[in-house]
Amino acid sequence: MYSLSGFFNIIILLGAMQGFVISALLYFSKGNRLPNRLLSLFIFLIALACFNLYLSTQYWYTSGRVWQWLAAIVPMIIIMPLGPLLFFYTKSSLNPALKFTKTYKFHFYPVIIDISPNLLVIIFIAGILTRIIKPHHTHLGIFIDNYNVYADIPRWISLSSYLVLSFKYLRGTERQDERPANGYQLKWLKQCITVLMIFQLLWLAYLVPYVIPKYTDRLLDAVDWYPLYVPLAIIVYWLGIKGYLVMKYQQLNTKKNEFSSTLPGAVVDQTVALLKKAMEEDELYLNPDLNLQLLAARTGIPAKTISAVINRRLNKSFNEFVNEYRIQAFKEKVHQPEMGNLTFAGIASECGFSSQATFQRSFKQITGLSPSEFKNQSLEIN
Repeated sequence: MYSLSGFFNIIILLGAMQGFVISALLYFSKGNRLPNRLLSLFIFLIALACFNLYLSTQYWYTSGRVWQWLAAIVPMIIIMPLGPLLFFYTKSSLNPALKFTKTYKFHFYPVIIDISPNLLVIIFIAGILTRIIKPHHTHLGIFIDNYNVYADIPRWISLSSYLVLSFKYLRGTERQDERPANGYQLKWLKQCITVLMIFQLLWLAYLVPYVIPKYTDRLLDAVDWYPLYVPLAIIVYWLGIKGYLVMKYQQLNTKKNEFSSTLPGAVVDQTVALLKKAMEEDELYLNPDLNLQLLAARTGIPAKTISAVINRRLNKSFNEFVNEYRIQAFKEKVHQPEMGNLTFAGIASECGFSSQATFQRSFKQITGLSPSEFKNQSLEIN
């Protein structure tokens, strides 16, 4: 058991260390400062809680009087702000113009639940120094131990509530824009919220017996906090790596936007005209191997310029731009008599799609219908 707990402690320590490093990189990064800083604080607080558990397993820390007093005074389990941080990170990621106003700060006031034990210790120390309180006349330690058990209930409720709010905000954003320009960000936020919801279910399974007095000590003696903190450390690993990659993706997009904004209007208009000619007259979209480099070679326009114009002027990705022409060709061909002996996949192949899965996904994304639904609706209209 000792070797297993030692292994868990290493996982938790490494997760905490990575969390501290990534949170610092995010906090001091350039561009998208509000969402990056909110995510930075979110990761930092989780890493701090993991680090606290690791310290609690170290003899030098638990046996030293100075460290004991330091642990009692400095709050290291700060969970109540996690929900608001995640919610506002979600909003600011999808709405770069969002400003953090004074009214938003009210969401963070419940942090008093986390720091109350530390404040009581500080008051207690002040009372001893002023001789208002006598040390042997207080049961502060017992009170704090009991308080910490039941404080997990509002912590769990808070994080769960803000996860639901974040999920609803994502759904609302998707309904307002069927093909959002920040689709990559949406996908990342969905993954983040899903992982944390799964963790909440795990926490609930641990919390129910933990808050029942006769099971509290039994649970801690049997498994300690490892069923929660090992997954939490893994989440810190994942959040740190993914969060850093998202930050780099945002910085890359910012550079692309800066490049496209410097293009002369005449260059943009000429590029759009040549792209339309390549698609509508030359029908380059019928080539299933068409990519940015091939399109640049056929039009004589640098690939970087094409990408910038498609992304900023047309507000699409390269694949969306090409697949829209392929979908339009499919919609025209599906009713032609000579195509009657072909399946949807066969017609899609004739229109330039190399993958049936890509065709199905693109058609649904662009038209809001499946190919069969589109054909049936067209027949009813005709």
